[in-house]
Amino acid sequence: MDTKKNVKRGRKDEVSDVLIIGAGPSGSVAAKHLAEAGMSVVCLEQGPNPDRDSYPGLGPEWELMAQKRWNASPNVRDLPQDYPVNEDDSDIKCLMYSGVGGSATLYAAHWVPMLPSDFRVKTLDGVADDWPFSYEDLVPHLRDVEREMGISGLSGNPAYPPRGAYPTPPLPMGKTGQKAAEGLDKLGWHWWPGSNAIPSVPYNGHNACARIGTCMTGCPEGAKSTTDISHWPHAIKAGARLITNARVSKIEVDDTGKVTGATYFDSRGRERHQRAGIVIVCANGIGTPRILLNSKSESHPDGLANSSGLVGKRLMMHPFSFIQGVFEENLESWRGPWGQNLDCFEFYETDKSRGFVRGAKWTAMPSGGPLTAMPYVSQAALEDLDTPVEQGWGANMHETIGKRVGHTLNWGIIGEDLPEESNFVSLDPELTDSDGIPAPKITYKTSENSKKLLRFMEERCSESLKAAGAIEVNVSGEVPDTGWHMMGTCTMGHDPERSVVNQWGQAHDVPNLYIFDASTFPTSGGVNPTATLMALSLRQTRHIISEKRNEEDAA
Repeated sequence: MDTKKNVKRGRKDEVSDVLIIGAGPSGSVAAKHLAEAGMSVVCLEQGPNPDRDSYPGLGPEWELMAQKRWNASPNVRDLPQDYPVNEDDSDIKCLMYSGVGGSATLYAAHWVPMLPSDFRVKTLDGVADDWPFSYEDLVPHLRDVEREMGISGLSGNPAYPPRGAYPTPPLPMGKTGQKAAEGLDKLGWHWWPGSNAIPSVPYNGHNACARIGTCMTGCPEGAKSTTDISHWPHAIKAGARLITNARVSKIEVDDTGKVTGATYFDSRGRERHQRAGIVIVCANGIGTPRILLNSKSESHPDGLANSSGLVGKRLMMHPFSFIQGVFEENLESWRGPWGQNLDCFEFYETDKSRGFVRGAKWTAMPSGGPLTAMPYVSQAALEDLDTPVEQGWGANMHETIGKRVGHTLNWGIIGEDLPEESNFVSLDPELTDSDGIPAPKITYKTSENSKKLLRFMEERCSESLKAAGAIEVNVSGEVPDTGWHMMGTCTMGHDPERSVVNQWGQAHDVPNLYIFDASTFPTSGGVNPTATLMALSLRQTRHIISEKRNEEDAA
């Protein structure tokens, strides 16, 4: 995509049918399908278009670049398009990226839809809430999004109901995946080749995966399926207007309390306005409540769409743990993709005898280069506070790198995070971004249920690695810098007193305001959210199109 060609300013007095705030996965789906349905669409994106040539993956310094310029934390990266986040009272640090394609620019591309039970947590386990629709309601939209994204995978995973084939064949499991499967087989535990948003063959503007393994600093091959490639060329061809470097400060309302558009700052700090008949917010689980809380008015004194008091509440962030196995064999574990070689759902459903509810998905992944392999600390080292320091310096460092690089595999645990109102996003009273807009503050504490869940999964993962022949097993424990998945802060539901939006993403308080991102998730599941998020956006987008056509037919 030509970056300069698509940097546009709002047109004075233009009133679009739809204004979308955020050009990430959910906003991209909405923009493409609304524009193709003939509606006039403007999208405001606070970051730039990605420049594939700037991705560091083809250079030898790429792991160093990931420490700052390509760090997933906006507080560390601190680019002009980033806004600061106060994380002083949070156990987990939020990770996100501003730009066309959103945080998926840096995602590992694990494509794992929620399972049927994830939509019925209240019914099955007596906690949290049920979703206002079922897994089966989402499936047709999921399949269509998978075709647009070119998902690679192998159908038949017994953890899910039967399904058709994926658009592209599965990526190679590699030696790391084969080694992970070996341990699971010895224990009789479930596994299946991973499905990934990384086409295995050229597809819809994407190149085939080259397996260089730098997925989480942008894919220089253009193989990882991100919506700057899969959706925006189609949306723009259909007439959608994409305005980059546009930071929204407030959604405007009229005297009746309905939204009329948004005010934003362009890249030169000039305040501008974009008017629209419908506003769809797709700014993620932190950015969306921030915008709504900053959009106070006489008709919405507690923030836009916040009569329930739940805007910003029930933040879920998937507490995460890595377990590393070190093997004598050369597993070529520097080889990509960083997507999942295989996954395991053996301990996904609730078994109350374990002392907690819900479960987790395990993901077997490669281990990258020296800087990625080094941070893990063995259980023996944890018992000797001097050992971790000694491992990281001088001859010991070289010995450790020589033993680990290429010889390790990682299990990543994504455990279900239950919604709690004590975990929330608010506006910081002092911190602002470079345009003076109040910044978000996160208050988040890992629950006892999540702590018990992670400990149990760490023990089982360790068993599987030992069964596979690992000569060393290293457990990270809960990792703070893993807040990739931000959900629940504008929850959906049928009851306006207990939710912010309905099943179509429509705000209960404001009929022409919609939210399509993961902030609307009632529960988090124990899987990566992007597949569910994009399918949900397509379902809700199609509802808007259908309602629009019904209005036209009635007229």
